[in-house]
Amino acid sequence: MQMINHEDLQLTDDDVLEMYRLMLTARRFDERTWLLNRAGKIPFLVSCQGQEAQQVGAAYALDRERDYTAPYYRDFGVVLALGMTVKDLMMQAFAKAADPNSGGRQMPGHFGSKRLRMLSGSSPVTTQVPHAVGVGLACQMNNDQAISFVTLGEGSTNQGDFHEGANFAAVHKLPVIIMVENNQYAISVPLNKQVACEKISDRAIGYGMYGETIDGNNPLAVYQAIKKARDRALKGEGPSLIEAVSYRLTAHSSDDDDMTYRTQEEIDQAKEQDGLHTFRQYLVKKNILTDQIESEMEAAIKVEINQATEAAEKAPYPSVETLYDGVYQ
Repeated sequence: MQMINHEDLQLTDDDVLEMYRLMLTARRFDERTWLLNRAGKIPFLVSCQGQEAQQVGAAYALDRERDYTAPYYRDFGVVLALGMTVKDLMMQAFAKAADPNSGGRQMPGHFGSKRLRMLSGSSPVTTQVPHAVGVGLACQMNNDQAISFVTLGEGSTNQGDFHEGANFAAVHKLPVIIMVENNQYAISVPLNKQVACEKISDRAIGYGMYGETIDGNNPLAVYQAIKKARDRALKGEGPSLIEAVSYRLTAHSSDDDDMTYRTQEEIDQAKEQDGLHTFRQYLVKKNILTDQIESEMEAAIKVEINQATEAAEKAPYPSVETLYDGVYQ
């Protein structure tokens, strides 16, 4: 992991310990949903494993009282850091009426919250980019001291929505941060079969915006990059394209067999660089994370997930009478 000291970023010991707790919560929640899916209790999931570090690091750099976000379907770490609860996420996984994202109507991973200034996502990938750019335009027109933050996978940068959103944001110097979570695979296609450029951030120069590639396994590096991008945006210096590089540790989704396009050896090698693992090592070395603190943290997270699972299993599904609620006529 790139050597960055949290003290140099004005982050306290409590800050980085909380970042680790959020990363660990996202991982443990993700692991539980895999079990629930295989048990036939939830229909589908898209995993965040391997990407928690960049998700929490980025969200931690935002102003959680002002900024707007448009997360993509893997962003358990983002939404937890922004204020969603494990119970909220479990309700959406079970598609129950109490799901605050959509009342059980959206697919799992389609996050949205008016309370948290979070735009609802759609199933077609990359549609969130022009939406987030539109919010950035509104922030600029209203002179808000806020920015719009949007995430997507590297495969999605080949869609037209990405080009149109990035181009519009750059032309109008909008306060937008586009963070590409490069996990090396778009469904079953490796990075070298997706793009010809060396880095996804290389595309920034074509739009005339700032671009940077960072270590997505290091939450401190991501925090630093997003913090700087936010400062530039608020100064009127326009949008940034930040590429955070990590590795997808699980299959693309619960319906995917990743052994058809990669090897277990490749995955095992990537696990050695997993941000959850390397950030834990950093905190232990700094004498911030002890065995007792970690044990208590794991126990508390397990209780939270168990309670959320039980509540979601018992909660009612949406009533048939609400089928047309929120639908245009």
